[in-house]
Parts: sequence; structure tokens; C-alpha cells
Amino acid sequence: MSGGSGAMAMIDRRWFHLGVLLCLGFGWGMTQPLGKMATADGAGPFGLIFWQLVVCVLVLGAICLPRGKGLVFTRPALQFYVIVAALGTLIPNATFYLSVARLPAGVMSMIISAVPMIAFPLAVLLGMERFAWLRLLGLCLGLAAVGLLAAPGAALPDGAMVAFLPIAMVGPFCYALEGLYVARHGTAGMDPVQAMFGASVVGLLACLPVAVLTGQMFDPFADFGLAEAALAGSSALHALIYAAYVWLAFRAGAVFASQCSYIVTGAGIFWAMVLLGERFPPSLWLSLVLLLSGVALVSPRVREGRGG
Repeated sequence: MSGGSGAMAMIDRRWFHLGVLLCLGFGWGMTQPLGKMATADGAGPFGLIFWQLVVCVLVLGAICLPRGKGLVFTRPALQFYVIVAALGTLIPNATFYLSVARLPAGVMSMIISAVPMIAFPLAVLLGMERFAWLRLLGLCLGLAAVGLLAAPGAALPDGAMVAFLPIAMVGPFCYALEGLYVARHGTAGMDPVQAMFGASVVGLLACLPVAVLTGQMFDPFADFGLAEAALAGSSALHALIYAAYVWLAFRAGAVFASQCSYIVTGAGIFWAMVLLGERFPPSLWLSLVLLLSGVALVSPRVREGRGG
């Protein structure tokens, strides 16, 4: 009887983990159109990043500090903060806000899923991954998907938008570099949420003078409207979902948790259609199929370290 109860508990746990995974994907997918809405008032990227990091620091600090997981000031920890703040927030978010203001949010949701395809050739060059022909095929499918997006009169409603695709690709490139750095060097002995809390604090301190000197600082409370609400919602959502993602990776395994990237792409397009009224031609859906197929082939196959 106890064996049957244990099996039922395991099944219930797996269904719960699946539910969390779906919530993560749909929540993270919503941050793309919310990010586009946040640019509606014409605020500069570093002003937006500053207030985004304020929200992230408050949310992640509220999770870490009551558990006694404050900032760590060792040299490896400080190095982690600086590198992750630059590659994980400052550079990719600046290019994100520049490009999402001009590109459809659904297209941005597709582009962000290209991280594994950028990381693969870099990892091979660094000796962190072994070459595999099947993964090369996945890389080619991903390149074909991006090429289809950029083709004149294909997925983008305005041919002038093509110029912003390279800017939009900077973010995935930075995320790939960030992932490779963390894979090689770890989080300097900190748990992931604590590590991201520290990186957010450093990013906030670095962003403040840039936002002020470039004239991009603004007061969101002076005329709080839809754009400011979208920025606050997107920032809080990102911080909370990241913490939940770390929890899921610990409970259900990193490979299981990583599957949310597929849901994020589809959910981003779904939310772009619902929140922004975006509609896409058949060529975009073909590009989406090619891209997700490429990601599936490129993503490494590793064994889980934990059970459900």
C-alpha cells in the first residue's frame, strides 16, 4: 500500500512540476510584449534598465536577505557580479529595448530562443563541447530561420526593420557568453538566486551614472501610466520567475527546467498577439518551426542529476 502511495505521490509531483514549467514559460513569454509596451513613452534604454534593476533588487533581496543570503564580497563573487551584470543585463537589455521598440514582440521572442545555437559553436571553439554533425544541422536550421525572418517581404511588416535584427541578436550572443562563463566558473559558491541578487545590485550601481550622464534617467512616478506599469510588471515577473526557475531546476532537474525555453518562444508570440494585436504571415510560422527544430537538435543531451 505504501508503495502505491509513493508512486501516486511521484506522479502528483511530476504533474505539479509540469504545471510550474508551463507557468514559467507563459510568464517569461509575457515579458517580451511588456518590454515593448514599456518603451511606448520613448524612455531611453538605460533609464528603463535602471528602474528594471531597482525592481529586481527589491524582489530578489526580499527572497535572499530573510534567509541570510546577502551579498558576498570575495574576489570570485565580485568577478561574477560584474561579468553577469554586463553580459546578463546591461548590454543585452540595452539592445533589447532599442530593438523591441522597432521590431514586433513576437519576432523578439523568437530571436531570444537562439541562445543555444550561438552557444554551441562558441563552446566547441573553447573546448567545452564536442562537435556533432546533428548539432551542426540544428545550427544550420537556426540560421535558415533567421535568414527567413530577414528576407524582404517575408516575416517583417517593414523592410527597414531588418536593420535592427543584428542589434536584436546581440542579446542572445551575450546570454550565450554568460551561460558559458557560468558553466565554466560556477557561481562563486553562492546559490543562483543569491548570485543574481548580487549581479543585480552591481548592475544597478553601474547603470545609474550611465543613465544620468546620457540624459536617460526619468521619474516613473511623475506620470505613472501604462508604459511604467508594463516596466514594473515585466521586471517583477522576470525576478519572480527566475527564482521559480532555480527552484524547479533543483527539484526536477536542470534538463527538465530548460524545456521552458520552448514554451517561452510560443508564449511570447501568443502574448504579442493578445496584448499588442500583432499578426504574423505564414513565413514567420515556418521560421518558428525551423528555429525550434534547430534548438532541439543543438541543445545538449545530458543526464539528470536529480530525480522528480
